[in-house]
Amino acid sequence: MPQTRLLFIVVVAAVLQVCALAADARPNIVVVMVDDMGFSDLGCYGGEIATPNIDRLAGSGMRFTRFYNNAKCEPSRASLLTGKYSQQVGASATVTYRSPTMGEVLRPAGYRTLMVGKWHAGQKPFDRGFDRHYGLTDGCCNYFNPGVQRDGEPKPSEKNFPRRWAEDDKDYKPYTPADPKFYATDAFTTYAINYLDQYKAEDKPFLLYVAYNAPHYPLHAWPEDIAKYKGKYMKGWDALRQERFERQVKSGLLAPGTKLSPRDAGVLEWESLTQTQKEEWDLRMAVYAAMVDRIDQNIGRLLKKIDELGKTENTLVLFLSDNGGEFDDTDYSNVKSTPPGPLESYRMVGKPWANANNTPFRKYKTFHHEGGIATPLIACWPKLIKAGVISEQPGHLIDLLPTFIEMAGADYPKTWAGKALDAPAGRSLLPVFKGEARPTQPIFWNFGAAAAVQNGDWKLVRAGKQERDWELYNLSNDRTELNNLAAQQPEKVKELSALWNDWRKRVNDEEAK
Repeated sequence: MPQTRLLFIVVVAAVLQVCALAADARPNIVVVMVDDMGFSDLGCYGGEIATPNIDRLAGSGMRFTRFYNNAKCEPSRASLLTGKYSQQVGASATVTYRSPTMGEVLRPAGYRTLMVGKWHAGQKPFDRGFDRHYGLTDGCCNYFNPGVQRDGEPKPSEKNFPRRWAEDDKDYKPYTPADPKFYATDAFTTYAINYLDQYKAEDKPFLLYVAYNAPHYPLHAWPEDIAKYKGKYMKGWDALRQERFERQVKSGLLAPGTKLSPRDAGVLEWESLTQTQKEEWDLRMAVYAAMVDRIDQNIGRLLKKIDELGKTENTLVLFLSDNGGEFDDTDYSNVKSTPPGPLESYRMVGKPWANANNTPFRKYKTFHHEGGIATPLIACWPKLIKAGVISEQPGHLIDLLPTFIEMAGADYPKTWAGKALDAPAGRSLLPVFKGEARPTQPIFWNFGAAAAVQNGDWKLVRAGKQERDWELYNLSNDRTELNNLAAQQPEKVKELSALWNDWRKRVNDEEAK
């Protein structure tokens, strides 16, 4: 009898060990989303800004050339978190998402769910499936001090003060960090690293969502980072766009024959500026570049910690932006015309540099032309994804949650808040990660007056609400949207506009439920 009991204990222990190993075999997931960063700002996407850590991710993994966001902060985050179009779940600074978040789907599957950074919705990440969260639950803020004036410092400039912050279940409005060396990008990373340390002994895999609010305005950066770039943009935006474009073509990101879109009609020629104006604009771009540089430094810190924990091989790291570069140029500084950089300023990079940030495309954040919706997406997962791959297959933020569900072996709820729940709108990217072709399906956009639908290589897009505003492009030979074919192919316009109208009616009906 004792031998039988001993054998039983040994068998149970072996089964438990196998189960633990099976759980351990599931990959960790790290999602890094930055804010208002253009398509060409990274070194691996043609930029001159020093991004060695992000470039190393690209070199060890896959770069996408046709991956898309929703052109605006709240809608992009809604789709990323829920796997659905923002119109299906709601998108605003106060919305309660009408579908489960990635945290609420992966936590029941046994994942430790962690988040730092920008949330930009109602409730808190801690209320919506994340075990831990520290960061900004609002849209933007002062990077050095999002709260009230500290002793011995200037009054921080701010837009729509106070901004909401949270740590786990605690709300702060305003949030005033005591540390005079506080900088949001650095603080978010420190908390992320601390979370990884805190839970490192667990058998369960982790989901870590890192949502930097940089390089979204205001233009705030450490002086030592700004010094790396000050004076380097005196050649101007025309030269910068051309240089970035040539690197993109040479690296294979853009197909041979792709044309650089012309300078935006609302942007002056660089050489028409005075020397003083050139120096002022140079400083703006230097601060912006410093913010991107600081993101890269912090990603280096994060990757080092993952490596120290021995989890690099089986961790999927994704890097992307929530929309294209911002064209606004409002000055919210307490004293107008305060130069960008310190906490007493509140400046924006402006349309001329945003036009360069979005190289080679037209338009900006909030538009559904490529400059507003095309994001660099880097996927690094050494266990599965081959190194140095460029994928031209189209994808969208709605595809990320279905990917995570498949990776985790998770179940998506059939009901939510007492109602039947439709499946996510997107499809898993795992076939793409494996180097396989994935059948295309239509992708839709709508924000304000802007609208678009893409089906295969065809894209219908407009910036106004009228049917006559539709523009038609074949992205296979006109990625930069220079040759509007709407007048020549009215049947294609009719076909795609019908697709878009049907989609908008369907999501409108879902909103009304």
